[in-house]
Amino acid sequence: MKIELTKFRIKENKSGRVDEWIEYMQEHMEDVLVTLEGEKMFVETIFREKKGNHEYLYWYSVQDEAGKELDEDDPPIDEKHLKFWEECIDKTFRPEDMEAAVCMIPKRIQRAMNEYA
Repeated sequence: MKIELTKFRIKENKSGRVDEWIEYMQEHMEDVLVTLEGEKMFVETIFREKKGNHEYLYWYSVQDEAGKELDEDDPPIDEKHLKFWEECIDKTFRPEDMEAAVCMIPKRIQRAMNEYA
């Protein structure tokens, strides 16, 4: 099982587009969930933080080790996601990967995830 938490900075003046991005995902949640199935993604959560003059998105995910990353050959929802990503994520900021100190997932949930994968 792969558990990740990564911090990304939003480009200056792109907060409104991020609002649209989040709204788009919420309005198309059924398609998002289908995509997560294909990625063998068990949990994906996006957190948002404003700190000083900058805004950040934190991506938390729990995924099967064999899960795949997004690419251009994925369904339309992923294409839209990648376009938002290119427009809104600041590539001059090095993403910060957090280190998991402890994972607290009950054994029955872990077994269910493993059986599903």
